Amino acid sequence: MPDSKPRVATISKPEPLIGRLGRISLILVVGCAALAWGGLNAKRGAASDVFLDIETHLLRFETFSPATAAATLDGAAAQKLNACDAHAQRALLLLEIPLAYTALQSGAVQEFDRRSRSLEARARQALSCSPRDSFVWLVLFGLHAGRGQVDENSFDLLRMSYETSPHEAWIAVRRVTVAVPVILSAPETLRQRILAEYKYLVQKRFIEMPVRVYLNSPPAVRSLLQASVDQLGAKDKEAFAAALKKLS
Repeated sequence: MPDSKPRVATISKPEPLIGRLGRISLILVVGCAALAWGGLNAKRGAASDVFLDIETHLLRFETFSPATAAATLDGAAAQKLNACDAHAQRALLLLEIPLAYTALQSGAVQEFDRRSRSLEARARQALSCSPRDSFVWLVLFGLHAGRGQVDENSFDLLRMSYETSPHEAWIAVRRVTVAVPVILSAPETLRQRILAEYKYLVQKRFIEMPVRVYLNSPPAVRSLLQASVDQLGAKDKEAFAAALKKLS
């Protein structure tokens, strides 16, 4: 699916967040499903190992309570982490995204601004260490989309996420929830990539998230998604229809 001539994305400087509270792209990086998970026990091992454990749970769509997540982010262990510890930094990003969403939902603009700036700073640092981290490129795109910044520069961030990880399901199930809502504004080559990944998830039976995205989409986007599903084999279409009936 990669484009023949990949673009190199540039990351613009953070700018004030002044609204667009109706947009929820940011939290969709994490996804919809959530299970409660207990508190931390930093004595179990080195801090990096603890945060690797946190990352493992969060990638399964489990979550911490907001109080625990905030305490973890502000705790001494998090402050002492190596900025280039990819797993630990990814865990911190996954912890903070729901806090930003909570602020967005409650209309706490200043808190949303603070959390978003923290996320962007962490993502910038992570990319300086690991420039091919697809998840971090996706986080940055989600931040831009959450601000209503859906332009060529923003789409370059999404494009980089695809190019650095085109076939990893754990990223794809998150990426589809961020990319599909803006598909009508995407350049044609990127739009086709979004649709191709949507079909890929259905084919590989990671169907729940594509179906949830379909159900939350306006008619014009649903038509695009349905047309893509219609190109699949009979068993794939049956599986999609069954999941759609179950979740509707």
